[in-house]
Amino acid sequence: MPADYHSHTPLCRHALGDPEAYVDAALAAGLTEYGISDHAPQVPEPFDDWRMLEADLPEYFRWIERARGHAAGRIPIRAGLECDWLAGSEAWIAALAARHAWDYLIGSVHYLGDWDFDNPKWLGRWAESDVAAVWTHYWQTYARMAESGLFDILGHPDLVKKFAHVPPGDLARYYEPAVDAIAASGCVIELNTAGWHKPCAEAYPAAGFLELACSAGVPLVISSDAHAPGEVGRDFARAIGLAKAAGYRETQLFEKRRRRSEPL
Repeated sequence: MPADYHSHTPLCRHALGDPEAYVDAALAAGLTEYGISDHAPQVPEPFDDWRMLEADLPEYFRWIERARGHAAGRIPIRAGLECDWLAGSEAWIAALAARHAWDYLIGSVHYLGDWDFDNPKWLGRWAESDVAAVWTHYWQTYARMAESGLFDILGHPDLVKKFAHVPPGDLARYYEPAVDAIAASGCVIELNTAGWHKPCAEAYPAAGFLELACSAGVPLVISSDAHAPGEVGRDFARAIGLAKAAGYRETQLFEKRRRRSEPL
């Protein structure tokens, strides 16, 4: 199975399990590599209730080392962070990048202005919103994140569909400018299997986006976004089928922010 680089720890306050259990799950799934990429701290603190605090970083580094100790050479354990792309966040993300010998950084868009739109707590805001306008804002923000050059992997590309709010018509009008920006940036996207278990009942991103990304030469990883050991490598066989149907024949491996390809 491919590497699984998107996973969380209890430090983000909405995940469960210890490092040993995650490593055991990665081994049982037959993964090539296993990566840890919890939600990065964000200033000013407290920013929200679903991420690490800056003071948690030493414990996070210990969590990664515990995972490596338990793996004992049986599987490579990679160190990452999932960083939120927010207006004016460039300097903070650059500072976080210098705090550790990361193997990769994931960039994600969870916020549009002050709204963490994928948070069930604020689900009611969708009923008050113009879905087409939200989608336009989201994809413009995603393209700017790609253009920043700060990230190795761009997380769950169409997370905006999580609660199944999708504008009518051909969605390529949203996808195409974002794919162009991603291709120009040289970033990798992830095929995130968690979407199959959300109200949208569809992987992130949709098949149409994947096909456009593959045609544009955008590289791919497959990720579970695991928040519990039992989710590590979840639905990877299904995801491989989706990726191959879109034209992909390889995924990527990361070490010290350098990547190399691996056959899918």
